[in-house]
Amino acid sequence: MVQTLWNGAWIAALATGAVVIVLIVWAAIFHRKRKTSPDLPPQVRYNLPIEMLYTLIPLVMVSVFFYFTARDSEVLTRVDGDAPVKVKVEAYQWSWRFTTNYEGKTLEPVAGVPVSDYHQGPQLVLPVNKKVEFDLSTDDVIHSFWVPDFLFKRDIIPGIPEDNPGRKFQITTLNRPGVYAGRCAELCGVDHSRMLFSVKLVPQAEFDQYIATHQAGSAQ
Repeated sequence: MVQTLWNGAWIAALATGAVVIVLIVWAAIFHRKRKTSPDLPPQVRYNLPIEMLYTLIPLVMVSVFFYFTARDSEVLTRVDGDAPVKVKVEAYQWSWRFTTNYEGKTLEPVAGVPVSDYHQGPQLVLPVNKKVEFDLSTDDVIHSFWVPDFLFKRDIIPGIPEDNPGRKFQITTLNRPGVYAGRCAELCGVDHSRMLFSVKLVPQAEFDQYIATHQAGSAQ
């Protein structure tokens, strides 16, 4: 859905730009003052039909953009509360702490320090093709949780209460096992560029084994 909205926005922007360029070129060619004539080119001031057209076309365009953006935003920001995997994401200068809960089983937190390569940062392990709910919080400055391959980014703002729905979002993970880069997408201080992490997507059987060996209080 995010990709569709993005593509549609670009198509609309390019189409609008093309129309504007054509109108500018048309006006420059056919409504310029000619050396062979002392008269001004035809003017369109106080032309009611054209002025109505100037008003209605942008109004329709903005309305269409607003409709699709509002429709998709409502779906993208919906949190059903029934995700089997829930992750508490704590951002701090300049790394992350992840605490995963899977069907009532809480795992040992995974935390990191500033690094130069996302492979060296804290790693969040999740199952493929599974609904995951994220709860974002921070105690210092504004951060932003971003995994580019998930096509979703959410700012993390300090001071938002735990029961505020604005700090939560949910996604369905990709159906491709692998390790995906994550980062902070909000300038948050001197080591912002080193606030890196990774998300490892694994098959369900491997995730079940991971749960069994990393559950809080279990022997490692």
